[in-house]
Amino acid sequence: MELIDEYIVKYGETLLDYLPNILISIIILFAGLWAIKLIKRLTKKLFQNRNFEPTLERFLLDIIGWTLKVLLFVIVISQLGVETTSLVALLGAAGLAVGLALQGSLANFAGGVLLMIFKPFKVGEFIEAQGQTGTVKEISIFYTKMLTVNNQLVVIPNGKLSNDNIINFTSQGRRRDVITIGISYDSDIKKAKEVLVQLMKEQENILPEPEPVVFVADLADSSVDLTVRFWALNEHFWPCHFYTIEEAKSRLEAAGIVIPFPQRDVHHYNIDHLKKE
Repeated sequence: MELIDEYIVKYGETLLDYLPNILISIIILFAGLWAIKLIKRLTKKLFQNRNFEPTLERFLLDIIGWTLKVLLFVIVISQLGVETTSLVALLGAAGLAVGLALQGSLANFAGGVLLMIFKPFKVGEFIEAQGQTGTVKEISIFYTKMLTVNNQLVVIPNGKLSNDNIINFTSQGRRRDVITIGISYDSDIKKAKEVLVQLMKEQENILPEPEPVVFVADLADSSVDLTVRFWALNEHFWPCHFYTIEEAKSRLEAAGIVIPFPQRDVHHYNIDHLKKE
């Protein structure tokens, strides 16, 4: 009993010595957790005001939350008198090892962050990137998914996507179409232009401004190439494109305008006859 009493007295005094540190650590813990919630709430409002992508917003909030919690843990155990130098060194070494092991994933993550911040395209837009053309279906932290016109799913790593050229066809809400139509050298150019201009003016889905135009683009080997240009909203672009090509052929032929096929004039000479001369 005397031995037990000695332990109680000894460890009781030690506990009393550490009691202020324990109370301060508890206060720091609860105050820190409250501060972390407040910081995350304010950060979330900031992200929403700047129209951050929801995926990026959630990911960054999680990163901020866990980073602050680790920092709070180090502060609390430091207040309790635990040596934190070794712990910090261990965390640093672990972070370095993870970073080296996940270089490709980190590059994709960085690319995803850049895509979500600068927004070169959005879900539902039609783009061309990495040799692929299609509609964006999903933008995640590491990968972007596109659906091609043939209904094929293409998954592109964000690291490559953010470091290459991206063509966004639908970001402006309307597009200009450029169609080249060849007519024969014997055909009436002015009449052909009138037919094509009238064709575009009849289509209500072709925008009147900027005005549709037709001009001679090239004097090719077998044809005079006319370029047809018009503007249409994204949802009307392809219907207008295909209708204009089909109707242009029919109306030009009806107006007596010849649409030629590639041809060459071949001149045959009698070599022996030329030698005699």
